[in-house]
Amino acid sequence: MEKDDRLHPLPAAASDIPAPRQFTFPFCYEAHTLCRMAAELVRNEVARHPDWQRETEEGKMLGVLVVEGGGFLAAFSGTLTGRSTLPYFVPPVFDLHGTRFEEEEREISLMPPGNERKERSRALQQWLFRQFRFLNARGEERALPDIFAPKVPPAGTGECCAPKLLQYAYRHGLRPLCMGEFWVGRSPRGEVREDGHFYPSCQHKCKPVLEWMLQGLDVEQNPLMRDYEAVMKRLKIVHEGPDFVVVDKPSGLLSVPGKDGLPSLAELIRERYPEAEGPLIVHRLDMETSGLMVVALTTPAYHALQRQFVEHTVKKRYTARLERPLPVGEQGTIDLLICPNPYDRPRQMVNAEYGRRSITHYEVVDTEAGNAVVHLWPDTGRTHQLRLHMAAREGLGNPIVGDRLYGHAGKRLMLTADRLEFAHPATGERLSFRLTS
Repeated sequence: MEKDDRLHPLPAAASDIPAPRQFTFPFCYEAHTLCRMAAELVRNEVARHPDWQRETEEGKMLGVLVVEGGGFLAAFSGTLTGRSTLPYFVPPVFDLHGTRFEEEEREISLMPPGNERKERSRALQQWLFRQFRFLNARGEERALPDIFAPKVPPAGTGECCAPKLLQYAYRHGLRPLCMGEFWVGRSPRGEVREDGHFYPSCQHKCKPVLEWMLQGLDVEQNPLMRDYEAVMKRLKIVHEGPDFVVVDKPSGLLSVPGKDGLPSLAELIRERYPEAEGPLIVHRLDMETSGLMVVALTTPAYHALQRQFVEHTVKKRYTARLERPLPVGEQGTIDLLICPNPYDRPRQMVNAEYGRRSITHYEVVDTEAGNAVVHLWPDTGRTHQLRLHMAAREGLGNPIVGDRLYGHAGKRLMLTADRLEFAHPATGERLSFRLTS
C-alpha cells in the first residue's frame, strides 16, 4: 500500500497508553492523552516552518485525530499562509482552487450593486454548498444543504478542523479513536482562547455536520448529561413557604428545560409542589453554576420577585476559585460590553459594537493551593457574565477553575451563588440566605 504522508506516527511511549473505549463527544470533552501527544507533535512541526509559525502566533485552531494502528492526522481551520492545502495536514473537504468559484466571484465583484448581483452571488453560494459532501462512519454521503435543511448553512461551514479530519479518515479507511481541537497563539480580540487549550467544536457551523459524520461511530455520552439522576438528587431545599422556595441548585442541573429534553429545576419543583401555581422561574443560573435560587410558587409572588430583580434591589454574591493566584485584598469593577458569539454559541464575547453593558464588582479574599478565591457581585445578569469577566483579557484574564468554555475543563465549574437577599414577596420583610459550605 502506498505510504500516506498525512498519517503520522505517535511517539513510542503511546504504545503503553490504552486507546479510549468510545470516540470523543466533540462538543464537551477532556482531551485524551493520545490527542495531547499528537498535538505536541503538530506544534513541533509548525515550529519547523517559519511562515506557519508566524501565522499561528497570531492565533489559529488546529486539530488532531488519532486512528487505529498508532497514527494520527492533523488539520487547521480555514486557511494557513493563505492556502487551504499544505503538506502534513489533511486537505479541505472541497478545494476551491481551480474551480469556477474564483472566476465567478471576481466577475460578481465587478458588477454594480443590484438584484442581478445579489442573485448571482446567492446562486454561487448555493453551488459552493453543494460541493461540500460529507461522509459518515457508515459510508453514507450527504451534501451540506441537505444536512442543514430547511435552514441555510452558515458561510465557512465544513472548513473547521473536525469535519476535515473525519472526512479524510473515512475516505482512506482509517478508524477514528479520539479527536481534539486546540488553539495556538494569541487570543482573538474580544474572545477567550488560550494557547495550548483544547476547545469543543462550534455549535453554529459544526454541530449539524458532525452529528451526521459521527453516525456509525460509538461516541461517548455528553459528559454534562452523564449521571444526571445523581445530579438531580443533590438539589437541596434551603427554605420553603407558601409563596416561594429557595433552593441550592447543584452544578450540572438546568434551571429551565433545554433542547436536550433533560429534567430541569423547574420540573423538579413542579413535582415536589404539585398544588402550587408555579414553579415560576424568576432568575436563572447556568447549568454548570451552583448555588442559591429563589423560585416563585404563586403568580403574585412571581411578579413581586421579578420586580425586585428588574429594580436591582435583589443582592447576590458569588464565590469563584480561579486558575491562578491574585493578591489578596485586590478589588475592583469590571465593566465590559458583551454579546453572544454568533459563530460559536453558547460562548460569549467582548464586542464594542454589538455588546450590552455588563458590570461585576470583585474582591480577592484568599489564595488556596495557587488558586485565587474571589467574591463577585454582579450589577447585571448577562449570560456567562461572571465566567467571561474572569477569563477575558479585558477582565481579570484568569478563568474560573473547571470552566470548559473559557478555561480548562474539570470535575465541575467552581462558581457558586452563595448569598441571596431580597424582600419577602408578600410581607416585604428583608430576607437573607447564605451557603456555609
